[in-house]
Amino acid sequence: MPDLKSPTMAPGRSCGPTRRDILRTGAAAALSAFAPRRATAGKPVRPNFLFILCDELHIDALSAYGNSHVRTPNLDRLVRRGTSFMQSHSPNPICCPARSCLMTGRMSTETSVTVNGLEQLKGFGLPPSAVRWNHGEIIPTMPNMGQWFQQQGYETVYCGKWHLPNNWAPNEIPGFTVLPVGGGEGSIVDPSTARATAAYLQSRTGPDPFLFVSSLMQPHDICYFAIYDQNLIPKDLPTAELERLLPPLPPNHLSRPRAPGILDRSIYTRFSGLQWRLYLYTYYRQVEMLDATVGRILDALESSPQADNTIVIFTSDHGDGAAHHQHVEKWYPYDEALKVPLVISSPRRMESGYRDQQHLVSGLDIISTMCDYVGIPVPPNARGYSLRPLLERKNVEWRDFVAAEVQVVGRVIRTPQYKYVRYQGDPVEQLFDMQADPGETQNLYADSRYASVITDHRKLLNDWESKLIVY
Repeated sequence: MPDLKSPTMAPGRSCGPTRRDILRTGAAAALSAFAPRRATAGKPVRPNFLFILCDELHIDALSAYGNSHVRTPNLDRLVRRGTSFMQSHSPNPICCPARSCLMTGRMSTETSVTVNGLEQLKGFGLPPSAVRWNHGEIIPTMPNMGQWFQQQGYETVYCGKWHLPNNWAPNEIPGFTVLPVGGGEGSIVDPSTARATAAYLQSRTGPDPFLFVSSLMQPHDICYFAIYDQNLIPKDLPTAELERLLPPLPPNHLSRPRAPGILDRSIYTRFSGLQWRLYLYTYYRQVEMLDATVGRILDALESSPQADNTIVIFTSDHGDGAAHHQHVEKWYPYDEALKVPLVISSPRRMESGYRDQQHLVSGLDIISTMCDYVGIPVPPNARGYSLRPLLERKNVEWRDFVAAEVQVVGRVIRTPQYKYVRYQGDPVEQLFDMQADPGETQNLYADSRYASVITDHRKLLNDWESKLIVY
């Protein structure tokens, strides 16, 4: 990809320090240049934020959204009390890159976190030179969410999975006070994270508002079931009664639309139909484990003095293949990996139980939304839009598309009707009509009737890329 120059800024935003300024002066000076004064007497009370982040949750894996094979009463409770964005997209369906985007409001090529680790480049058939910032951490001159809000007088606390990139649960994170809970599987770490989060919510004192990130791992443990230990997947079920409990396979399970070479290599062919159904059954049980953990956190918040002034944000870094297109895990541009729940709740500030089916939103929008509710500038060159007008049901001009990056060289442009996918150096592109074919089973890129649509989407992608700042 070219070394691109200028940012995309929403109307009325200041572009702030230049790329050269930020690299020269460092993060501290960049933060200082944007730091507004702390709230003074007589001004409105600033909200607290409880940001609950999970791992590998596809948007269709909630019972509130119609999935009858999983029970998620606590997430459903949050859905009833908040606004759900049903067109919510991950900026990158891979753990570390997605988390770098959520924490900064920037795309993964800008944060420099484009893979989970350099060893993964081999699986993509890419050389190490494909990653510009080879240690894989967020560029140190780019402020993360904790640094930004700490500068605005917030008490910023992080608990749970970090994974940017190597240490999943570190003892130190720039900009945050860390409540350490160790690493390991979600079935072990998540209960500890919930207890620490609950203890904080019920015992904190002090005049400053807080930003608390409670980062959970489930249902990420499905990765161990599917990939890392083949002995966990029996060829035959232990009991005949279990088979009647297994969910059916999705309609596009066997769909193999023409795809770039990297996507063809990611098809998972080791499972029989019965094993695929067992995979789904196991995934949904891990979603239910997540739901129980979220319930403990919500109970603690609702019984604390913080409840009335706290905005709750819930989302996932990416989704899971969940047997669609014979895929497990993530790594690809199909909706099962890209579309994630995004629920925001604060009953005194926004409508409860509303589902926004129309607006295309991104994980990049979270930090911009938080800044809007506090009344502070967004971090330098942040890409997101504030969701506040949508949460308050106002008619506003909105974006025409969302973009995502995949596997270093993959790019996705999603418009209201179409999804366009292009991988650098691969002649096969993809175009799906998401209204007529939501399962993404028919690649239309070679159909001459869609030539103008392809041209328009190529231009959207080229223009979008030209506005990124790649250090």
